[in-house]
Amino acid sequence: MERGAPSSGELLEIAVGLAREAAATAYRMRAEGVSVAATKSTVTDVVTAADRAVEMQVLDALRRLRPADAVLGEEYGAGDTEVGAGGVRWILDPIDGTVNYLYGLPHCAVSLAAEVDGEVVAGVVRNVITGEEWTATAGGGAWRDGERLRCSTETDLGQALVATGFGYDPKRRAHQARVVAELIPHVRDIRRLGAAALDLCLAAEGRVDVYYEKGLAAWDQAAGALVATEAGMLVAGLGGRPAGPDLVIAAPPALFAPLHDRLADLDASGGP
Repeated sequence: MERGAPSSGELLEIAVGLAREAAATAYRMRAEGVSVAATKSTVTDVVTAADRAVEMQVLDALRRLRPADAVLGEEYGAGDTEVGAGGVRWILDPIDGTVNYLYGLPHCAVSLAAEVDGEVVAGVVRNVITGEEWTATAGGGAWRDGERLRCSTETDLGQALVATGFGYDPKRRAHQARVVAELIPHVRDIRRLGAAALDLCLAAEGRVDVYYEKGLAAWDQAAGALVATEAGMLVAGLGGRPAGPDLVIAAPPALFAPLHDRLADLDASGGP
């Protein structure tokens, strides 16, 4: 492929091919048996050999296909790459939901997004276990298995099924648990499934109504947030700030303000 900025469709085609190969590798390694290779922020924040193998597989492929592009990955960071003349950066989570993967729970995924000049323009999230695959391009809609996705039409926060997640630091978890305890009387129920990229995709097709979480890195949300946005959701932080480590809120337009205000009152972006 020639250097320069390709179309979002071309970037998505690359992303989908790489994500499918990566998910196949992760699935095979899970079938062969998997164990903890290392820990990161805490002893419960684990890395498996598959996380590292999958990331290296994608990095090697991108070096061949798009050698001028930069890559930001969860396990190996940005390495020594810089954004090239085309302004493309790939954002990779090799296995989102590593603890689920370790335990054989079917809520883990490969997430790969392409960013051009700082804007995510293409993304794919592929469930390692089930093979479900969500894709989106900026302005081109969000899709799963050929079906265009639309987010929930729920308008009452009290009837909303809310997905969220917790960090690994015990003090952060304690704060997040307090937020959930105060939120749950005001919504239908809470789901904590353990993979942010998949949570965003489930919200995009209305299998949950809204999603929020503190502490997400770029690789956790890049592809999933694009899928959610292209399905009609508002994805942002608190007080007009962009979605980021402080907080990510993804909600249909009718639910965004009431959820935002409730989370602001509960200091959901606070704590450690």
